[in-house]
Amino acid sequence: MTLAGRLKRVFNIDIETCERCQGPVRIIACIEDPTVIRQILEHLTNKEPDDSRAQPPPERATSQIGLFDQS
Repeated sequence: MTLAGRLKRVFNIDIETCERCQGPVRIIACIEDPTVIRQILEHLTNKEPDDSRAQPPPERATSQIGLFDQS
């Protein structure tokens, strides 16, 4: 069984199909050097988040808390 097959079977992860376009996914690199992996992860950890992703979406309606309270 391939790694892709195992991931799909155990974790229900399909690494062979693109989530966006449903087309086939191609592997373009395989990084196995621990030093390079550590450098990549450190870069991603130190990278500042994008403002558009860091902010929650604006509220679309006013709060409904207390709408049916009888005072």
